[in-house]
Amino acid sequence: MESYKESFTKYFKYLINGIAFVGSFQCNLLYLANYPEGSRDYVPKPSEHCLPFKEEILTTSDNVKIRLYAIQQENNASKRPTILYFHGNAGNMGHCLPVAERLYNHTRCKCNIVMLSYRGYGFSEGSPSEKGLKIDAQTALDYIKEHEVFQHTKVVVYGQSLGGAVSIDLVSKNEDKVSGLIVENTFLSIPKLVPHVIPPLRHFTFFCTQKWESEKAIQNLKRIPILFLLDIQSFPDGTHVDTVAQPDYFDSIGRFLSKNIIS
Repeated sequence: MESYKESFTKYFKYLINGIAFVGSFQCNLLYLANYPEGSRDYVPKPSEHCLPFKEEILTTSDNVKIRLYAIQQENNASKRPTILYFHGNAGNMGHCLPVAERLYNHTRCKCNIVMLSYRGYGFSEGSPSEKGLKIDAQTALDYIKEHEVFQHTKVVVYGQSLGGAVSIDLVSKNEDKVSGLIVENTFLSIPKLVPHVIPPLRHFTFFCTQKWESEKAIQNLKRIPILFLLDIQSFPDGTHVDTVAQPDYFDSIGRFLSKNIIS
């Protein structure tokens, strides 16, 4: 039978390991910049999808260089919405080009698209963190607002999974600069997500440094139209990873844009 001292020692080790795991390594757990393999070495280009584009290297306010694709409609670009697109926690912006292609070509969308690889993703410099990704997002929005064409368009911020949290935070601070928000399969906050995805760490969520408190941030939004795209709730056959492949996905976005954005 274990002594009190042995039990306490075991519990203490468990506590310390939990703290270290949640604290020191949470960025590695959350920001999967190297997955899938080769994501830091190869970033597909829009030209591979027959999309006209300009690749930009932007310097953030904390002096990190991030990569961005600006995909502009060839006709009436200033009269079409501009989608600011934030990808999930893995891969890079190039992996999202099939989605960008549909947003560009879909009859009810016909959008300009600005998409970036967060710091530490793709060919962008730096290391990912909540603070850093928020700076990257603001840098991308500022780019749109200074662009000779995009500054005259209605901006819709669109994010998938982690990108949804990035989007909500950005719009909560820039509601006057944005006309719409589209969020796919995101979460309330990292502390509320951890117990569901890593149950053994449910007791250590108070050590989270990466919080992404979307539930709080979204309460700051007063007027902006929002479209939530939620796997099985919005699309009966959808899952977290293939919601975008469901038949009505882009029609849903098109209807949202037609009703709220495109005049």
